[in-house]
Amino acid sequence: MAAAITGGSITVDGIEPDSMRSVIGKLIETGADIQTNKNSIKLNMKGRRPQAVNIRTSAYPNFPTDMQAQFMALNSIAEGSSTITETIFENRFMHVQEMNRMGANINVRQNCAYIDGVESLVGAPVMATDLRASVSLVLAGLVATNKTIINRIYHLDRGYEEIEKKLSNCGAQIKRIR
Repeated sequence: MAAAITGGSITVDGIEPDSMRSVIGKLIETGADIQTNKNSIKLNMKGRRPQAVNIRTSAYPNFPTDMQAQFMALNSIAEGSSTITETIFENRFMHVQEMNRMGANINVRQNCAYIDGVESLVGAPVMATDLRASVSLVLAGLVATNKTIINRIYHLDRGYEEIEKKLSNCGAQIKRIR
């Protein structure tokens, strides 16, 4: 997702692409060039802005609720408008208010988020409310102008060990402030 939102490219080894078909399919809809083999995925956005995609969460093998917030970050800067329908968990849109503080244009009605993509986000101090919201704010921060400071990152650490080191190794300007 980080490569997709930033217009970059990446190869991830040691992964089973077949278990991620719904996510890969949505990434292809955004305009990503994706190649897979038995144990890896290669994604290349070729410097392009992603195209907005509609998402509807559902049980496996359909689109996972655990990727909804990350796609919301991507859709927030995508070309066009999109809808994300959350069918698994209530209150899974806690990150919307924080993304809107960064300049996103997201409106929520019941279990649907309506997103009009903007050309860029603006860095802001934001607060993480849960694991998935945390990583969506990191992704939004990667493409925001100016500095983004994410508070309450202990949520992030539950699922993304040393994410700042991993993203820095890919060229991101990110650091943990203690």
